[in-house]
Amino acid sequence: MSSTTAPPREPSEAAAFLRDALASLSAEPRALPGKYLWDVKGSTLFDRICGSRDYYPTGREMALLPAVATAVAARIGANATVVEYGSGASRKIRVLLDALRQPKRYIALDISWEFLLGAINHLAQDYPSVEMIPVHADYSQPITLPVDLAGDRVLGFFPGTSISNFSPDQAIGFMERVRATLGPSWFLIGVDPTRDEDRLLRAYGGSDGLMAALHLNLLARANREIGATFDLDAFRHEARVRSDPFRVEAHLVATRATECRLGGRIFRFEPGGSIHTDNSYKYKPEEFQEIARRSGWIPHDVWLDEHGVFSLHLLRSA
Repeated sequence: MSSTTAPPREPSEAAAFLRDALASLSAEPRALPGKYLWDVKGSTLFDRICGSRDYYPTGREMALLPAVATAVAARIGANATVVEYGSGASRKIRVLLDALRQPKRYIALDISWEFLLGAINHLAQDYPSVEMIPVHADYSQPITLPVDLAGDRVLGFFPGTSISNFSPDQAIGFMERVRATLGPSWFLIGVDPTRDEDRLLRAYGGSDGLMAALHLNLLARANREIGATFDLDAFRHEARVRSDPFRVEAHLVATRATECRLGGRIFRFEPGGSIHTDNSYKYKPEEFQEIARRSGWIPHDVWLDEHGVFSLHLLRSA
């Protein structure tokens, strides 16, 4: 059984995008919020990035996940409700659903409704006994689920490296919100500990052009949805490795003098001026476990892939 009724389109969505864009472009350094990367086109591009040669996290996670899922299933028991944050194409959840004993319900949360709906309808065909509930949600904000989880065995699932988009303080806030949403629960979360700069620049620089297309699509979306006038040909994508805390930053760098009109304002860019579009913070296991404790979770298990470039953590609510 599935619930796939589309939520009503809110006029406030465009207003929020405009407000956030104006505030971020007016800041120093200039930025655009990374959460707006994820329209249908952006989600589709990232799905392709996950299969690219240099983007290592997805391949290493998929190699690690089957054994981890079996171990997690043994701890969780039968009839679990799984809540996935940022479900995307809903591929990794298949490994978890296959390992769990008679899973009861799958709740998928994603900011891109159309992409989520297509994925959940496809998934429902292969898991007819699992109740499928898609939820259109921005997990950077508090979330109220459409079902009551009281009395359920609950497993939160946040695969990939999405926790990396949050700074340490933001990660704590996010995990506190997850605990408030899920109540007494377990939480399986993917974390990237990689510090190899060459590997990171290959992964986030994207020689195949897909990563650049993902970030340039943010400008195209602003042009289409909130009336911006970005010249996409005037920007190139660039990945930068930073330290303290260790992270990869994504930037769109002006290749020549250009300007954008938005919301009655003009934003001018000199050659080399950039728009900061996203972050990917890299947390060693001990660093992430400290974040978990500070947000009210108890670290229970951690698994590292054989190359030490990806980890999965199982936490339990305090």
